[in-house]
Amino acid sequence: MNILVTGCNGQLGSEIRLLEKNYPQHSFFNTDRDELDITDMDGVNAFVDGNAVDGIINCAAYTAVDKAEADKQLCTALNTEAPAYLAAAVEKRGGWMIHVSTDYVFNGTKHTPYVETDTPCPDSVYGSTKLAGELAVSKFCKKTMIIRTAWLYSTFGNNFVKTMIRLGREKEQLGVVFDQIGTPTYARDLAVAVMTAVEQGVKPGVYHFSNEGVCSWYDFTKAVHRIAGITSCRVRPLHTAEYPTAATRPAYSVLDKTKIKQAYGIDIPYWEDSLRECIKSME
Repeated sequence: MNILVTGCNGQLGSEIRLLEKNYPQHSFFNTDRDELDITDMDGVNAFVDGNAVDGIINCAAYTAVDKAEADKQLCTALNTEAPAYLAAAVEKRGGWMIHVSTDYVFNGTKHTPYVETDTPCPDSVYGSTKLAGELAVSKFCKKTMIIRTAWLYSTFGNNFVKTMIRLGREKEQLGVVFDQIGTPTYARDLAVAVMTAVEQGVKPGVYHFSNEGVCSWYDFTKAVHRIAGITSCRVRPLHTAEYPTAATRPAYSVLDKTKIKQAYGIDIPYWEDSLRECIKSME
């Protein structure tokens, strides 16, 4: 197959690129904004047709959650309109699409893990534009698989794990919120799940994926420091109210992964095991 990967320099896109060598039977077109402006409908159509694209893995998104509150136009262009263009272009070729979405489509007021049939209720510009993107890709491409994920980190790009390691080495004390609960996701594990879906064949619908287990941002930070051997920094638990942000964060965003595990027979690692693997790779 000819597969277009958008956002190839981001965390997930970079992990997918590492896996591509395991699939020599496919041709991959790895693009970021320099190679393909996905907000340009004509450009998207020309690229998809010109390269006879059979499937799209859309990793591109506007992910600056707080900046999005004041930058709704660009956030909408990247998270809602661009996915629609990609979906419509690949549908004309009878192709498939895997679209990556987020836990932010929920407001986080539940106390049990979110399943795919729960009614979305975003509480931020980022969450609202990502939900609109989900609806758009489902409308324009029949063979669309939407994967919602959360708390993504990797050895690539800027992310929470790298920031906590850097701050832990620089500072004597850190404050981190303890009343927001979720599950970290190692982008490499998500990339493996995406490529498993490509190989087995895209089964349309909405799926949830994160690592197994549950923690707070405070617990996550403590684990990062423990695994990275940082002992000189005291981590202090904060209430969300003590750390105000422009965008509202979901207080509880644990995702239930039963559907994707059953559909593709995948085994998802425990979050702390994957964190250990990632930090070892960084070193």
